Amino acid sequence: MVRIEPRSRWEIILDILKVIEVGEGRAKKTRIMQNAYLDWRNFQRHFGFLQDHGFIGDHEDSKGGTSYYLTEKGIDLMGRLEEVEKMLK
Repeated sequence: MVRIEPRSRWEIILDILKVIEVGEGRAKKTRIMQNAYLDWRNFQRHFGFLQDHGFIGDHEDSKGGTSYYLTEKGIDLMGRLEEVEKMLK
């Protein structure tokens, strides 16, 4: 059996930011949650933090759906977290 180590809070946040960036700079909540491998409760906690602190913005499309994008602050945070990740590997 393969044992997977739990991710730290900053690793989860980095995964969320990366998912949004890869998705043409925008992504819907379901895609973010699934591609960051999070259950709904953990997704809500971390995603809410990112929104509340201005790292993620939202945009309503013409069909009434909401997609999310990285703000300048979010792009900066992602770069800094990637630097930390590189140093720790």
